[in-house]
Amino acid sequence: MTEILVLYYSRNGSVARLARQIARGVEEVAGCRARLRTVPPVAPVTRTAEPPVPAEGAPFVEPADFDECDGLLLGSPTRFGNMAAPLKYCIDGLGAEWASGTLAGKPAAVFTSSSTMHGGQESTLLSMMIPLLHHGCVIVGIPFTEPALSSTRSGGTPYGASHVAGSGDDGRPTDDETTLARALGRRVATLAAKLAS
Repeated sequence: MTEILVLYYSRNGSVARLARQIARGVEEVAGCRARLRTVPPVAPVTRTAEPPVPAEGAPFVEPADFDECDGLLLGSPTRFGNMAAPLKYCIDGLGAEWASGTLAGKPAAVFTSSSTMHGGQESTLLSMMIPLLHHGCVIVGIPFTEPALSSTRSGGTPYGASHVAGSGDDGRPTDDETTLARALGRRVATLAAKLAS
């Protein structure tokens, strides 16, 4: 079974909903399974450690998840054109995985959500790719052969899947956003399965 790690941080649920659509796309590829994981929040003050498994939703990521995955998708809310601190904190802690080449050669993609159409989605997606390149991942985007990429009036870019929550923080992806998220999941899973064989 080809394992695809769908790792995300979601504060209000929009990124989590997008992650579930991506996981659906992964599991549409024969022999592939999505492993949904999240990261704990961070705070400017020290506090007690989070429990090993959140009360609800995806469990927290562990080092074994990186070892055991054949592909990776990273998701984060857009924070001033960059990824959110909890995901960055997780990535910053992957020194041992970087040194051992754990992610080298594995396909990887990124996804995000923002409150506004011009909230910095593309710069967030691009900044999330940089550490993946340092880890030796094979970056996967969404090609314009996906018709929804040309018709979307909300989220979705060639750099990765995205969602525009709007001022009301609507966490439900539009039809085009859902289509593109699932397409990205399928694309990473298909490439991972080919590389694994």
